[in-house]
Amino acid sequence: MEFELPAEHEVLRAEIRALIDQYVDDEAIDETHRSGTNHCAPLAVALGKAGILAKAMPGAGKDPLAMWLLSSEAEKTGAPFDSVGMSLVIAGVLDAVGTEHQKQTAQAGLLSGEELVCFGLTEPQGGSDLPAITTRASYDETTEEWVISGAKMWTTMAHVADWVFLLARSESESGRHGGFTVFILPMDTPGITIDPIWTVSTERSNATFYDEVRVGAEAVVGEVNEGWNVMSLMLGFERGMASTGYLTPLLRRFHQWAVESGEIDDPRHRERMAQVAIDAQVSELLTQRTVWTAATGRAPGTEGSMAKVFASEAYQRHARWAQAAVGPEGLLGLGAEGAAADGWIDYDVRHSIPMTLQGGTTEINRNNIAERHLGLPRSR
Repeated sequence: MEFELPAEHEVLRAEIRALIDQYVDDEAIDETHRSGTNHCAPLAVALGKAGILAKAMPGAGKDPLAMWLLSSEAEKTGAPFDSVGMSLVIAGVLDAVGTEHQKQTAQAGLLSGEELVCFGLTEPQGGSDLPAITTRASYDETTEEWVISGAKMWTTMAHVADWVFLLARSESESGRHGGFTVFILPMDTPGITIDPIWTVSTERSNATFYDEVRVGAEAVVGEVNEGWNVMSLMLGFERGMASTGYLTPLLRRFHQWAVESGEIDDPRHRERMAQVAIDAQVSELLTQRTVWTAATGRAPGTEGSMAKVFASEAYQRHARWAQAAVGPEGLLGLGAEGAAADGWIDYDVRHSIPMTLQGGTTEINRNNIAERHLGLPRSR
């Protein structure tokens, strides 16, 4: 196996790093945590103008290395990336199954870096069980509009997003995975309201409510009642290419504390830091396998789930070790006087919790691996 990147991708990596260095400073990162919004508008627009977002968009015939490089460099440096990652996923879906109108409006705005999208998927009573959603979409033949009513949870970025990628049940007699339709519609459409949800990881998420929201046929993504196919495509893009690189900044932050506190020579800390570095490398290799799978023309399946499970659980495990190792100062948050590594140890512990939930919970991904990769029977 050849581990070195092709020359053109080394150039792309250098370009991404330069833009991150130019637009992401301490103030930009502090603002992310003050606002709870994982977004840096100047960086997103710069990535769009440079054509990097278009290069990094996932999909058949695209360059999966570009998306991995962008997410990897952002995660390693701590740059706000969640908003951009979400935009790339939906841009890729629209590229595959969207209409020309959707490509010229929503996709163009997302790839420019000037517009954002949120995911209207999870619901208050359903959790990660997407087929259990109750948000309804009914067609009004009189006005030739779809009427959408329901509620969604964890619609992160909804308060700053221009678009929502929304899953609704449009037909009730088509079985567990049938009768769904996906819509993409502007967030300023009448009938949409947003309530904030502040999370333990300092991030703001949202609950969104849809009260007889009316949209035309131009909002339908893919085929009516075939929304599960669209969702499968979207989840394949989302899993395994991002959110797997957080061990590197954790290691850097713990090393900072060890040097500043004089604990760097403690063999227990050095041994554990070596294990963090090893797991960071394993996470990167698993992610690269997902990228390679996509590059061969196959949609990432269990490869993405494997990378996601290993990386997120290793991040949570090592973050908790780091907090225990530094002692009481590791419980102090960002901006607190005397906090270990300026509060980043506490942040990593908090941040590691939702990493095992977003993009499919660990339990869902384990079931995916067990059933699709190991051939084990369904346990539910």
